[in-house]
Amino acid sequence: MTEYKNFIDLDKIEYSELRKIVESAKSIKADLKNGKMDKPLAGKHLAMIFEKPSTRTRVSFEVGINQLGGHPIVLTSSDSQIGRGEPIIDTANVLSRYIDIIMIRTFKHETLTELAEHASVPVINGLTDYSHPCQVMTDILTFEEHLGTIEGKTIAWIGDTNNMANSWIQAADKFNFKLHISTPEEYAPPKNDSKNVIFFDDPKEAVKNADCVTSDTWVSMGDEDAEYKIGVLTPYQVNAELMSFAKDEAIFMHCLPAHRDEEVTSSVIDGKQSVIYDEAENRLHAQKAIMLWCLNKI
Repeated sequence: MTEYKNFIDLDKIEYSELRKIVESAKSIKADLKNGKMDKPLAGKHLAMIFEKPSTRTRVSFEVGINQLGGHPIVLTSSDSQIGRGEPIIDTANVLSRYIDIIMIRTFKHETLTELAEHASVPVINGLTDYSHPCQVMTDILTFEEHLGTIEGKTIAWIGDTNNMANSWIQAADKFNFKLHISTPEEYAPPKNDSKNVIFFDDPKEAVKNADCVTSDTWVSMGDEDAEYKIGVLTPYQVNAELMSFAKDEAIFMHCLPAHRDEEVTSSVIDGKQSVIYDEAENRLHAQKAIMLWCLNKI
């Protein structure tokens, strides 16, 4: 049987392999800009399972697999047996007979890990409530395009802590950069013993001399405490004043979709330090590299 690799969480993958993915993404992007488009996944099929809605994840994976010569198959909860309660073990085993690689965007992290446990083809974490590794790999790619190697640099995460924050925490030790986190205590992630992750009560202290400031939406679909949460997080809004504490050449990143003038002001997200659209574009290139890595093509 052909060997394959799952892309589940960054802390489960060796740095050398993560670096290989980032460098491959850079080459893939350059080749595309120069009109070169190899088809290393010709004849391969990607199943994309969506239990959560998507814009960037769906479009970037669908375009990506097509550019690599393969074909996407989209499965949502409403048009598959997953939404009708079919056990994950059955879905995993059946899909493994049809297709070559699976990407899943779901709620519970356990759904992802159970799928990966039973599938005999590689599984990619397209997002769970716990982590979003494809996005953070994209963000590292974007950072390095603008500011060079991320090693030794400082990233400031401001606001709520969520799946994105968890993947940034995992990345900090792998890529050896400083991650400054500032969030209300009630929304803080569990403290860890990483020498690269530092917690701040004051967002201005977290942002001071940072190379990059990043945030994410405060309120997700289904949150019942939205009004209360926004009130608690308002002092952690990324605005022009907060950005002024970062380095002059610092960039602002956001995985999108953004709630403008909640977690970040429009003046910042549309400002000269914002690289959000480069970041969105780079989902395509990073995920192409991830698919190739999973199938041992890089």
